Amino acid sequence: MASINKLMKQAMRAQQQAQETEAALAAREVEATSGGGAVKVVATCKGELKSLKIDPEAVDPADVETLEDLVFTAVNSAIAEGEMLQAEEMGKVVSLLFFD
Repeated sequence: MASINKLMKQAMRAQQQAQETEAALAAREVEATSGGGAVKVVATCKGELKSLKIDPEAVDPADVETLEDLVFTAVNSAIAEGEMLQAEEMGKVVSLLFFD
């Protein structure tokens, strides 16, 4: 019976830690750039874009496709970094349940 109570306490603690971690990740921001800094994107670890900056030097009306590629690359990089951090942090929470 004691082991069940211990397991329940661990599960409750892990659930609380998971909720706290999710809230922190929703506010945590990651930054990605492309084109040597021509495009800069800031997003949360939950995938919400917070800002997008484009260096005016990167804007060439005759070559919009390159700018689109730079934006696409920076956005995807920021989202991927946020997802990686989220998986890392949530993995720590899961390890509390099984290894604590």
